[in-house]
Amino acid sequence: MPVHLEPWGPDDLPLVQQTMGDPAMTEFLGGPESQEKLVERQRKYAAPDSGMFKIVDDETGAGIGSVGFWEKDWRGGQIYETGWMVLPAFQGRGVAVAATQQAIELARTTGRHRYMHAFPKVVNEASNAICRKLGFTLLGVCDFEFPPGNPIRCNDWQLDLLGGD
Repeated sequence: MPVHLEPWGPDDLPLVQQTMGDPAMTEFLGGPESQEKLVERQRKYAAPDSGMFKIVDDETGAGIGSVGFWEKDWRGGQIYETGWMVLPAFQGRGVAVAATQQAIELARTTGRHRYMHAFPKVVNEASNAICRKLGFTLLGVCDFEFPPGNPIRCNDWQLDLLGGD
């Protein structure tokens, strides 16, 4: 399914609500966020150079998910972390792979960090499969809290943005 990325806009709160406010969409992320947190997230996403993008269906122009990358301190260095969400009606059609590949290319053009990591929950089979399809290398299992106070066990997937591992 052909998609492209657009910078997150000031009118994209409904998409934040459909993703981070939905119990099914946040099953692996500790559950839906409050309306207050969704508004705060919208503000952060819409900020210039936030690194967050709306996934847009080329055919309809509709926003069907999100993908992004952001800086993270990880194991003594700076990396990009990436994450994605695709609305249920568009899942299983290659949208997350296509959109995340576009985000990877954008991250490469910054030249800021050599590595990008993804941290899907160990039991999130779909997101782990996306990491494999995109050429990430599984480094192992790690523990996080997301949101704070909610421990999760994740896989640490790494992609060398310079092309070699």
